[in-house]
Amino acid sequence: MSGVLALLGGPRSAALHLGLIAVLAVLQFVLAEYHHIAMSRILVLACFAIGFNIAFGYTGLLSLGHALFFGAGMYGAGLAAQFLAVAGPGAFLIGLAAAIATTLIAGAIALRTAGVSFMIVTLMFAQAGYLTVYYFGAYTRGDEGFVVDATMRTLFGLALNDATVRYWIALALFAVCLVGALAVARSGLGRVLVAIRENEERARMLGYDVYRYKLTALVISGAMAGAAGAAYGLLFGYVGASFASIQYSILPLLWVLMGGAGVVLGPFLGTLAMFYLIDLTSGVTTAYLLVVGLALIALILFFPKGILGTLREKLGARGASWLP
Repeated sequence: MSGVLALLGGPRSAALHLGLIAVLAVLQFVLAEYHHIAMSRILVLACFAIGFNIAFGYTGLLSLGHALFFGAGMYGAGLAAQFLAVAGPGAFLIGLAAAIATTLIAGAIALRTAGVSFMIVTLMFAQAGYLTVYYFGAYTRGDEGFVVDATMRTLFGLALNDATVRYWIALALFAVCLVGALAVARSGLGRVLVAIRENEERARMLGYDVYRYKLTALVISGAMAGAAGAAYGLLFGYVGASFASIQYSILPLLWVLMGGAGVVLGPFLGTLAMFYLIDLTSGVTTAYLLVVGLALIALILFFPKGILGTLREKLGARGASWLP
């Protein structure tokens, strides 16, 4: 038990993260229908953001190509279900495998660059993936996308279009990604990744294979992004090119920056806040992006390290330094 608690960052950290999962489980029974569906989406998208945080927040890899990994997972699962008649779990695993393979190929090449060059190369890979969706439009249906057959959206006999089943699966995936990210952050691997982020040359001088560690972080990140993409396509029954566009490379960056880069709970808080900020303001004005822009400016001014990142920095000496 002590080993598990140490891996999760100690009793307080374990209580905080596992407590959040417990609260989200209770919300299943009290949320109104609209917010119930919205929270299912937020949980899946938060997995995407958690994966992005492993690469960006902990390793310092600013990728603009994560839509490629999300899209690979989504199309891998969606096409397997639609054309190969592979149901739920099998389709999900195919999507996950597609995302991991895509990350390995793209990462092995992109990581031979650094800084701005890395950003540009990852962006080029993402755009290539986006254009590939259009090239194979006979199968992917391009912008129009396609609806995944409900008969393929099942898990051990349970229909994934059932709201309760969908919520529990989204929560289970979120719990796995959250605990996995927490374990990585507290492990020796996580400490090396932070060392690379802070001073790559010093980490290399100490004998660490920086390229291998970066690729490992990117593969973990891409796997989580792909799992989120596969789950999104299967749970909500739609696969479309918009999910592989540059927008879905920018969104996880914004979610992580808002919640706090390099903080395990930051991606969830940022996804939740951004989702409802857009949702509420779009119901009041068509200029909702202006409101979002102003919120981001305020964030930079008052919370330069994100909400939780700044909170950890300000309260560190008084008890928040343990927040991973």
